[in-house]
Amino acid sequence: MRTIRAALLAGCLLVALCPTAHPEPRPGTHDLRKARQTVRERSHALATTSARLATAQSRLATLTGQVERLVEAYNGQLVRLRAAEEKARQTQARLVVADAEVERARQPVALLAAEAYGGLGTLGPILGLLTDQGDDDGALHRASVLGQLSGERAAMLARLRDAQQVAAILRTQAAEAQAEQQVMAERAREAKEAARAAVASQRRETMVLRAREHRLQRRVDAARTRADLLARRRAVAASAAGLMTGGSAMGDVAADWALTQLGKPYVWAADGPATYDCSGLTMRAWERAGVGLDHWTGTQWTAGPHVPLDQLRRGDLVFFAHVTSDPSTIHHVGIYVGRGLMVHAPQTGDVVRVAPIWRGDLVGATRPL
Repeated sequence: MRTIRAALLAGCLLVALCPTAHPEPRPGTHDLRKARQTVRERSHALATTSARLATAQSRLATLTGQVERLVEAYNGQLVRLRAAEEKARQTQARLVVADAEVERARQPVALLAAEAYGGLGTLGPILGLLTDQGDDDGALHRASVLGQLSGERAAMLARLRDAQQVAAILRTQAAEAQAEQQVMAERAREAKEAARAAVASQRRETMVLRAREHRLQRRVDAARTRADLLARRRAVAASAAGLMTGGSAMGDVAADWALTQLGKPYVWAADGPATYDCSGLTMRAWERAGVGLDHWTGTQWTAGPHVPLDQLRRGDLVFFAHVTSDPSTIHHVGIYVGRGLMVHAPQTGDVVRVAPIWRGDLVGATRPL
């Protein structure tokens, strides 16, 4: 009995210790295949989602560009309107001086007419000059009057004639300046309405696109590894760390001030202190450095020498256009702060922030003087 039990125990131990003739797959092989399939699926999902995100972002960029073009067109019309208003003001001021000169010249002629009251043969031509406004139809009349007189009397009448002619010219110029001002005011009104309508449309579509963009971005971020996200954050931090060096004295003043405005809302046609659009922000930044700029990308582009993009310094203005070979299509401007970054007021619904300058619509840069 003991012998049988010992044999049975030995057999059991042998079975337990020896491998079978048909071994099962190694543990983890199935899990590895499944993991690889999951990676492939996630890579495909990442590519698809990234493409959709790029489409949404492209549409947002298109919307932004369209609105910026109309906003800057309105800013340009305001600049032209102010110029027309100033021209009208100056012309009207010169006309007032000319009319006063006519009155001064008219007074001695009036005395001459009073002295000649007893002899209407001389008085008639003089009265004609007193009521003459200097138009072309009166030229022959004035010549005939001067032909009848001589000496001091002729000189007095000549001064009156000249003053009337100057006043007539300035009166025409004042009327033209006033008409130009009215045209510019109407164009500014139309540009403002176009910009307002575009901004309203942009707001509506941007709400939908932003929500879609955020959903897609979350999916893209979820598909990325933690290491990738950390690397991106380190890159941003490293760039931000170098934003406080590398410009001229005035450029540093402009760039440093622009960095103090981060987080303030974008409002079209605004130039501070609580809200800005793109050219309003750059105008105020360079104002701090003692340089006056118009609130318009059109003239900011010509406010100083153009700077090669590989020679940018802090404070330089960087411009963006629908057609990069055509500066007349410029629609956006930012202020360079170093490390390939700018401070800018991007669009409705956004705030003043730091962003890369390397975009497809980058057209060039200027250094204000």
